[in-house]
Amino acid sequence: MLDLAHLLMALLIGAGLGFMGGVFGIGGGIVAVPLLVLGFGLDQPIAQGTALVLMAPNLLVGWWRYHQRHPMGWQAIAAIALSASLTTWLIAHVATRMDPQVLRVVFSVFMVLLALRLLRTAKQQHAAPQAERPLDLRVLPLVGMVGGCSMGLLGIGGGLMAGPLLSGWLGQRQTTAQGLSLALVAPSSVVALATYAGAHQVDWAWGVPLALGGVLTVSAGVALAHRLPEKPMRWAFAAILMATALWLAVGPQAVAR
Repeated sequence: MLDLAHLLMALLIGAGLGFMGGVFGIGGGIVAVPLLVLGFGLDQPIAQGTALVLMAPNLLVGWWRYHQRHPMGWQAIAAIALSASLTTWLIAHVATRMDPQVLRVVFSVFMVLLALRLLRTAKQQHAAPQAERPLDLRVLPLVGMVGGCSMGLLGIGGGLMAGPLLSGWLGQRQTTAQGLSLALVAPSSVVALATYAGAHQVDWAWGVPLALGGVLTVSAGVALAHRLPEKPMRWAFAAILMATALWLAVGPQAVAR
């Protein structure tokens, strides 16, 4: 258990992560994992499992609220959610047995690629929206598997992987792509958390107060995001990700807990 000072610190950090996740629309896990590794000496798998404690409730609530505003067929939800959850469960069993330093490098590479993608999209002009193509339910499980691989291996990134496939490859509107991405990551985060917890790769003493702090501030972050210019935000967040990824890759070794 954490003492009072560390408990308050965890709550404040969770509040900061929740606010940042709301502002940038990426999710607190992408920042929480490096922070837990570099700032508090958690091994990479434990940091990923602990970050899932922060992410899972927010993703479930976010998906349910989005579904209320933009309902979609349960067949599509089931096709992407079930395939993603099964893939997450299988890959998470592999991730919890990987060498922490290897997993740390993989996570760093993912952050670099994400930063490059954010920089690329920041340079592009927003294209005119095109007509949405009919959704092919037969290929949705493939999208779920791609997102599930990321969720199982890294504990993050399922929606970031699935979103471009849904909007680009399958030609879905942004609202449909976002709704299906949430339907993928929300149950997958719960499956990943359960798998990491079953492998004793979750630090609950840190995870629970982080989650409580994040729940209190994520809405304020979302509200602020609507008032800020999008392009500078993408550049700033990409720079943060790139610097953190390099620090995570070459920084001090994680201290076993």
